[in-house]
Amino acid sequence: MAQIDFQRREIAVRLVYYGPALSGKTTNLQALHERIDPRKRGHLLTLDTKDDRTLYFDLLPMSVKSATGVMVKVKLFTVPGQVIHNTTRRLVLQGCDGVAFIADSRVSETTANNEAFVNLKQNLRENGIEPSSIPIAIQFNKRDLPGIRSDADLARIAARGREPIYAAVAMRGEGVVETFLGLVGSTWDSLDKKLGLGSTHGVKKDEFVGSLASQLGANGTLPKSIGGAP
Repeated sequence: MAQIDFQRREIAVRLVYYGPALSGKTTNLQALHERIDPRKRGHLLTLDTKDDRTLYFDLLPMSVKSATGVMVKVKLFTVPGQVIHNTTRRLVLQGCDGVAFIADSRVSETTANNEAFVNLKQNLRENGIEPSSIPIAIQFNKRDLPGIRSDADLARIAARGREPIYAAVAMRGEGVVETFLGLVGSTWDSLDKKLGLGSTHGVKKDEFVGSLASQLGANGTLPKSIGGAP
């Protein structure tokens, strides 16, 4: 759940990038980081492990101040993809408000994607979070590689589930902002129901999404997912 500091009038929103090893989680965060004005962006901190890397990305400059003076800060995290680091994955998920699941588009990675998604749900539940109660956006990355699922396949997957799906080539920055803003929008909806972001704290959805989009050099229109829902 978002952390609220009533004395400072600040709300910290925690978003986690999850997925199998080498699916492009870190690349997504690096691409977002590179789009922010170098004079304003925060530090990108990477913690290497023996077989993988986990990364903590604090987007403190990406703050939104409401008309009532409430400051909302967005913090992004990734988890290590290797199964041996599951304890770290679970710790990073604690208190998260939304999840971007980064899948590998190659058909050969289907099992790895499925296992990581099942693992995500297990770790959420172990943290006391019911998966159906938290926004999850799915990104199928590496759309530029051979042997990938077709667009029709992704549309069928989107039609079967509740999670919006985005296509991406994170190495080129394609689909990265769309995935992030889509998750930001659904996270606002979730937190508005739980905390009254709009009614109680005066944080309007269009201002929230629009401000973050502007800082990334994008327009504030919520992107459409492959399934057609924002």
